[in-house]
Amino acid sequence: MKLSQEQQAILDGARGETMAKVMETLVAYGDTFRAERMVPITGQYGHTVISFGLGIMKPVYDLYNELIEAGLTGGQRFTADPRPMDDKVPASPLEKLVFKKFMYSQQDRLEEQMHKLGLTSDDDYTCTCYLPQVGNIPKRGEVLSWAESSAVVYANSVLGARCNRNSGIIELFGSIAGFVPEFGLLTDEGRKASWVVEVRCEKMPEAQLLGSAIGMKVMEQVPYIKGLDKWLGTELDDKTCAYLKDFGAATASNGAVGLYHIENLTPEAKDMGEDLITEGAQVYVVDDAELERVKSSYPVVWKNADAKPRLCFVGCPHLTLQQLIDWTRAIDEGLHKNGLSRVSVPTVFTAASAVLREFEKTPYAETLRRCGVITGSLCPLMYMNNPLCKKKAVITCSNKLRTYSSARFYSEDEILTIITGREGRL
Repeated sequence: MKLSQEQQAILDGARGETMAKVMETLVAYGDTFRAERMVPITGQYGHTVISFGLGIMKPVYDLYNELIEAGLTGGQRFTADPRPMDDKVPASPLEKLVFKKFMYSQQDRLEEQMHKLGLTSDDDYTCTCYLPQVGNIPKRGEVLSWAESSAVVYANSVLGARCNRNSGIIELFGSIAGFVPEFGLLTDEGRKASWVVEVRCEKMPEAQLLGSAIGMKVMEQVPYIKGLDKWLGTELDDKTCAYLKDFGAATASNGAVGLYHIENLTPEAKDMGEDLITEGAQVYVVDDAELERVKSSYPVVWKNADAKPRLCFVGCPHLTLQQLIDWTRAIDEGLHKNGLSRVSVPTVFTAASAVLREFEKTPYAETLRRCGVITGSLCPLMYMNNPLCKKKAVITCSNKLRTYSSARFYSEDEILTIITGREGRL
């Protein structure tokens, strides 16, 4: 890798031994992917995926201490993934004990370190840092050092920023150094599509299900998607961006997609069209039958497949303000239709703290409380990591949560039927 004079000086120790090790790690990272140079980070904020204070991560806390003691806290400000716990979310006394004493016992220590390193505020624990209420919104073409797969794919695809799927720690090192190795999705060639996906559904496909199908087919490659603009239109309004948030999270978790293009809609596809497609690109046709095939392939890992759901999570990734409002309307209507006043399955909606504050300013917040739904800002996946919680019959409409936990996937319509029905099941 060819380094600038400044970069070489950092590697040689001009800014101290610890900073030299940070640069050495970034150089090794770039060499692994045959990067030829480092490029400056131009985005205003970073985003880190490590937000959970697991007791077994002592090397991480030792590393953070070394960075802090060396004074390496003047890099980018950053946001972070959601916290792993929220006292408002249902948990038994034993489950809470496991969370606080055996799983996330170092949470307070981690958060203190993160604030010293550059976390902006307590509001900024969310996987949807790019929402307007949070404010970490990169501009098109800006180079980022982020981790969190659903945030990276959104920044690349919807906002047109440039970021690789970095791991935890690497993303923080990039923020501290101000440089990242140039390869993959930071390059023009790396952003071209090697798959063409033709959506031929008779109705608008559910975002989480379509994303799952595409992710499992193309894996880490870039898809160019045709036919989806038929339902989404050609403008990135709030409703469309919410759809793409959930769609992208499923492509990134069920596969390893870091960037997708949607014909006539996403910024690079609008500008370059089919010039983004590489010669010899493979084709994948998605119709209603294919989506049903994909959905029916999901394993049910509950001990009792016929168990009544004990908990429902909606909001992985975190919900937008409009999604909170839309879900509230739908639940209120469904309960009224079935002669019920409260949901029949304990239900948790998760969203960024800043989004929930805005939601509280609307009349829908009181309606949702009346319906018995709990709101919180935790990460549902971190909740499900508790070995006791894994045993619960948990349902979700998140394909990301389904992939990484024992939660069972249902479509949004099915979730609505379950939680507003008298039996609490389909």
